[in-house]
Amino acid sequence: MAGVEIERVSKSYGDLEVMRDISLKVGDGEFVVFVGPSGCGKSTLLRMIAGLEEISGGEIRIGGRVMNEVAPSKRGVAMVFQSYALYPHMTVYRNMAFGLKQAKTSSEEIDRRVRAAAEVLRITEFLERSPRALSGGQRQRVAIGRAIVREPEVFLFDEPLSNLDAALRVNTRLEIARLHGRLGATMIYVTHDQVEAMTLADRIVVLRDGRVEQIGTPIELYECPANMFVAQFIGSPKMNFFSPGVLLPTAPEGVRGLGGGNVVGVRPEHLRPCGEGEGLISGKLELVELLGEYALVHLLAEGGVELIVKMERPPSEAKGAMMNFSADESLVHIFDEATGKSSTIN
Repeated sequence: MAGVEIERVSKSYGDLEVMRDISLKVGDGEFVVFVGPSGCGKSTLLRMIAGLEEISGGEIRIGGRVMNEVAPSKRGVAMVFQSYALYPHMTVYRNMAFGLKQAKTSSEEIDRRVRAAAEVLRITEFLERSPRALSGGQRQRVAIGRAIVREPEVFLFDEPLSNLDAALRVNTRLEIARLHGRLGATMIYVTHDQVEAMTLADRIVVLRDGRVEQIGTPIELYECPANMFVAQFIGSPKMNFFSPGVLLPTAPEGVRGLGGGNVVGVRPEHLRPCGEGEGLISGKLELVELLGEYALVHLLAEGGVELIVKMERPPSEAKGAMMNFSADESLVHIFDEATGKSSTIN
């Protein structure tokens, strides 16, 4: 296996610059996820690592070797796409063996690699079936198996679960996590789904508009977001934001004296109901979403500020009632209104 180093990489289409000064390192055997909204550049960055897109500036190294001018087939990477791209007229075995056959690998070696990959992915019983006889999740495992047999130094995944339904997404996500554990391989994974990012990654790279917003472990991004964009993108439901002007007089001392130019952020799961005349903020109960294990409570605070509170049980208050909520000061985030960057509570 090998690590990946990206140093000051940029990408332009004519005068349009879509990737700007990207620098990061992926360690040998690390699972790194690129996450961000549509159009942020995550798939473009992955394709540049694979050699499917030329870079306009900077340097990409895999295993310490500069790859800027190296053909995709010579980079030691294998890519799994959103589309399964399986040959419908070939069996699963022949689909997995096809690339090795084109590379003139011996029949014995092909058979060894295909059967070993099928064992890892638990698809041995499907080897003689055609792709149309498989479910979506099984087809995606075949596509992953086709990458495994190449024995690459780096695995690249470009939104591989997007075409699956909710249940299959969860199952296949677990398969990918187990695969990483078994192979100990370097993996880079692209998704717009922050749940996938949080559950799979050793580290997450959050991208926006062709720039890196923050790099860190899932818990680092959740607990210490660098700015409002990361705070809102990581975590579900997204973080509540409101001005200091709507805080109650009983708010924690560290946030009570905040003036203009600041934004207060609190995650829905960190707000707790409290009595009248207490707490951080109050709001009028608008809607309750019952989701079984918890309820999402929607409120309208002063100034038209919309709040979401995640509660273990639905509130007993009737619609239209005022409710107060508190939060530990350590769980309250402060951001600079002009820049969006995280600030420290004084």
